[in-house]
Amino acid sequence: MQTSDVPLGEGDPARGEVLFERRCSGCHALTQNRGGPQLQGVYGRTSGTAVGFVYSAALRRAGIVWDEKSLDNWLSDPDAFIPGNEMDFMVSEPQERQDLISYLKHNSSE
Repeated sequence: MQTSDVPLGEGDPARGEVLFERRCSGCHALTQNRGGPQLQGVYGRTSGTAVGFVYSAALRRAGIVWDEKSLDNWLSDPDAFIPGNEMDFMVSEPQERQDLISYLKHNSSE
């Protein structure tokens, strides 16, 4: 991965794309449901509402709108943020979370 001039704390969608491909694409894709829901348009979407994906009851009930804060909390520790969900993955590095969120936000309207 190439280093960017983006300072820590700001997300870089290019780094986020590399992270997404490396760490998320085993379960997620932007435009199709897999083991996890499609993530194109996730930024601004309400939890548990991607068309055609069967969510856990916890995510359907949560009613969270995905934005910087909620995605950061989710990626930090999905089980603590929404107990009873089925995601078995977390991103411990704050900069990686910001980069992923920037990438998802960048792909929210395509």
